[in-house]
Amino acid sequence: MAGWTTHSGAALALDRENVDTDQLIPARFMSTPRADGYGDFLLHDLRRDGEGEPVSDFPLNRHPKASILVTGRNFGSGSSREAAVYALIDFGIRVVVAPSFGDIFASNAVNNGLLPARVEDTQNLIAELGSGTAPAWVDLMTQSLTLGSQNHRFQIDPTWREKLINGWDDIDLTKAHGAAIADFRAARSKAAPWVFETDESR
Repeated sequence: MAGWTTHSGAALALDRENVDTDQLIPARFMSTPRADGYGDFLLHDLRRDGEGEPVSDFPLNRHPKASILVTGRNFGSGSSREAAVYALIDFGIRVVVAPSFGDIFASNAVNNGLLPARVEDTQNLIAELGSGTAPAWVDLMTQSLTLGSQNHRFQIDPTWREKLINGWDDIDLTKAHGAAIADFRAARSKAAPWVFETDESR
C-alpha cells in the first residue's frame, strides 16, 4: 500500500447519517472475489431501484468521479466487514469526511489507505456542495481540508495519520519499532531468563 500526504479531487455530499456497513456493501455481494472489484456494490441498494436500475438523482450516480465524500455522523457503523472499505476504494473514494465514524470501520479504512477525516460539523460543507461537486484539497501533514470557500482542520488519531503517510498496516507499524522491541527482549531476557526457552527445551 502506497503512502500519501496530500490528495486533491472532486468532493461530493452524501447528506445522510448512520450509513452503516450493510448499506455500504450488502452482505449478498461479499462472496465476490476482491480481484473482481467491489465498486459496483457500493451503496448498491440506495444507488439502484428494485429493478436494479441506477437511481438517476442519487449523488454517486450523478458524480461517479468524486473521490472525497462528505457525509453525516456515525458513518460506517454496524458490522465489522472490511469489504465496506473495499467498496469505497474500488469506487474511487479516497477520503470520507464526517463528524464521527464507526470505530472498526475507521481502523479498516486506515489499514487500506482511506482517510476517515473527522470534522465536527459537516453541514456547512454539505450545504456548499449542494447537489454538485467542488474541488477539494486534503493535507495529512497539516490535517487540513480546503473545499470551495471553506477551510477546516480535521481530526485523526496520530498513529493512524502516521500509517497513512507511510502506507503502513498494523504489521508494518510493528516492524517500525523493531529496534525497540529487540532492546526490550534483550533486557527482559536478562531480568527474567526463565521466561525464555533454553537450548535444552528446543
